[in-house]
Amino acid sequence: MTPSVESAPVEADREAMRHAMVASQLRTNAVSDARVVEVMARTPREAFLPPEHRAIAYRDTLLPLGNGRKHNSPLATARLLTEAQVRAEDHVLLIGAAGGYAAALLSGLAASVVALEEDDSLIAVARGALAGFANVELVSGPLNQGWAAKAPYDLIVIDGAVEQLPEELVSQIKPGGRAVSGMVDRGVTRLAIGHRTPGGFGMVDFLDIECAILPGFVRLRTFQF
Repeated sequence: MTPSVESAPVEADREAMRHAMVASQLRTNAVSDARVVEVMARTPREAFLPPEHRAIAYRDTLLPLGNGRKHNSPLATARLLTEAQVRAEDHVLLIGAAGGYAAALLSGLAASVVALEEDDSLIAVARGALAGFANVELVSGPLNQGWAAKAPYDLIVIDGAVEQLPEELVSQIKPGGRAVSGMVDRGVTRLAIGHRTPGGFGMVDFLDIECAILPGFVRLRTFQF
């Protein structure tokens, strides 16, 4: 379809903003995986956002998505994917798919992606935006339960911050597999990576950064006397 007179300049402006994001937000902040940089340079982030937020798609900040949800910044998502060292043969579970942006990025990096979201309005956005991504399966359910039907996974990507990873999620990672996520500690958010080994599973922080907090992952509080 030939772009309209009005849409062509808008598309060009957004492409320029996307390449500016790569140059100023990613390359200057340790996003060193060339595959991550390349897929983010060619994926139009605005296509995976509700229409009212597309004009601010490339801001280096969290974006409001409604119902208390926010979208991670491009840098937070990029650092998660860089640290994950996504392999071409990986079977990936994405938790917190939102409008499908991280799923689209993973589609270009991994063999298969199960993209989990629980918010109906975001699922509607993602369903349309991901229609042409043959190796992505969009599923609906509670984020904190993962998607056991397609487990085990080589990699779990949580595109947001949680207080803890429930054992139900850890059990869906293959032995030798890994997970990346934002973590919340007393109101401070950090990015972290974990590996599942015969000895168990643990997360190690690698970057303090503002991160979108996902619902349903609150750590149970215990009383201390």
